[in-house]
Amino acid sequence: MSKRVLKSVPVPPWGLAVAAMLSVQLSSALSVDLIAAVGPAGTAWLRLSVGALIFLAIARPPLRALRRHDVPVLLGLGVATGLMTIAFLASIERIPLGTAVAIEFLGPLAVAAVRSHSARALIWPALALLGVVLLTEPWDGDINLAGIGFAGLAAIGWAAYILLTQRIGNRFTGIGALSLTVPIAAATAAVVGIPQSAGHLNLGILAAAFGLAVLMPVLPFALEMFALRRMTPTAFGTLMALEPAIGVLLGLLVLHQQPSLTQFGGITLVVLAGAAAQRGGRRQPRSREHAGPRTDPDLIGQGMK
Repeated sequence: MSKRVLKSVPVPPWGLAVAAMLSVQLSSALSVDLIAAVGPAGTAWLRLSVGALIFLAIARPPLRALRRHDVPVLLGLGVATGLMTIAFLASIERIPLGTAVAIEFLGPLAVAAVRSHSARALIWPALALLGVVLLTEPWDGDINLAGIGFAGLAAIGWAAYILLTQRIGNRFTGIGALSLTVPIAAATAAVVGIPQSAGHLNLGILAAAFGLAVLMPVLPFALEMFALRRMTPTAFGTLMALEPAIGVLLGLLVLHQQPSLTQFGGITLVVLAGAAAQRGGRRQPRSREHAGPRTDPDLIGQGMK
């Protein structure tokens, strides 16, 4: 998709961001069948490995730019990405997709709250948080503690991902950064993923992994990068509050997970928060290519779920 084509199509930046989130959650929903075949760690390993190969094919890792102090941060970011991916996939094996996304979203919400320097800016994340609570329904007696625990670990991983990305955001940008960190994430997932998937691999499984890797992270990265050229990082980051709602929607459409009336109320609050955040979020395109959502230090990115 070229710049010329994108300029000729009147797609608003928030539309590109929502399309990216749809791609992420569709990948998650479609991963459920693969999880049943090769396990959550095996699915994480396959998706991340294919993603790593794609990024390595289209971008050369900036190895010459590496400094000794960069190595621990890059390793930490890759390991956090791999563990976050395994934890999230393990959670959707046990609890509904929308609930898992809602719990995981508490990680970036906490980071956003700590970073905010304006009391007014806290209104929309707070509203989104209330929506997340309604989507999660913690008062429900039928609770899968393991699923919630894995989603909580994914939330911690997402928060760590954002903080570590902030450390290297000014050093490595865009696909070059992903060509460094995604292979590390794949290697991390391989420790458990290879034994878990051993004996279950075939051409159908590998083809499914390739398609899922395109849906996440390749396509969302491209869409987010173009969206960020015309949106403020703050507007884009808070717009990510739509992700739990999209998770519930795709859980209903793809996995037939019926949300309750309370969860529909949570969806409404989250959508309102996201819509309010994106108002006034358009900006003029930059003259240089933006680093992208995975490496912007002021942005709640989607991670590598």
